[in-house]
Amino acid sequence: MQAIMLAAGVGARLSNNDESYLSKCLLPFGGQSLLARHIEILKANGIAKLTLVTGYQEAAVLGELKSIGTGEYVATITNPQFREGSIVSLSSASQTMRSGDNILFMDADVLYHPELVQRLTASTADNAIIYDTDFEPGDEPVKLCLKDDRIIDFSKKANAEFDTVGEWPGFVKWSPTAARHIADFIDQKINEGSTELPCEEAFRDFLLSAEGAGTDCQDITGLPWIEIDFPEDLERARDVILPAI
Repeated sequence: MQAIMLAAGVGARLSNNDESYLSKCLLPFGGQSLLARHIEILKANGIAKLTLVTGYQEAAVLGELKSIGTGEYVATITNPQFREGSIVSLSSASQTMRSGDNILFMDADVLYHPELVQRLTASTADNAIIYDTDFEPGDEPVKLCLKDDRIIDFSKKANAEFDTVGEWPGFVKWSPTAARHIADFIDQKINEGSTELPCEEAFRDFLLSAEGAGTDCQDITGLPWIEIDFPEDLERARDVILPAI
C-alpha cells in the first residue's frame, strides 16, 4: 500500500493571507512537525511509500524532509497551480493513483491519534473510509451520510435523507480499481476546466457508484483528531488534541 498526501495548499484561513506563514504540514507539535508525525505513523502501519504533493513553501517542506531523513521513502511532486482546487493537487499524483497499488489518501493538515490510520490499513474491505459523528454542524465539515449502513452522500452540503452522519477526517483507503476510477474522473474534470473543485468531488463520484457501495465505513467517534484550518483549530490542537494522543 502506498500513501498520497496533499500538502500544497496555502492555508490562507489559518495564516490570514500572510504568506510568510508556515506550510500547515510544518506546524510543530510536541517538538515534531506534523509532517514528521505523519511519516512515523505511515511507517508504523506498513505503508511502503509516500507521495507528497507540494506547492506553497515547497523549499521549506523539502528542507524538513531532508532533516527528517526520509530518503527514498518520500517522493515529492510539485503542483505549481497550488492556488487552484485540491483536485489539481491530486491530479499531480495520477501516476501513483494508477500504480495498481492500494492507496491511502491523506490530507496533511490533520493532527490525529494513530488509530485513525490503523483502522483503514487493517480493514479487509477493498475500500474503507472513516467518520466521526461528534462534530459541529455547518457547511465546513465534509460529511459522510449513511442510511441502513450504506453511503448515500459525501459532501459539505449533504441533501440526502440519512440515519447516520459524520465528519470525514480527511483519510480514506482506495483499492487500485477505485483509485483508477477517481483518477479518470479527475482527468475529465480538469479537461473541462473545472480546476477549482476539491478532490472530494472525485471521491463522491466513486462512493456513490455501484463499485463504491461496498466501502467499509469505520466509525472513529471518540478518537482525538482535528483538521487545522483556523487559528482556533491550532489552539485546540495544541491544548486539547495533542495531550489526548
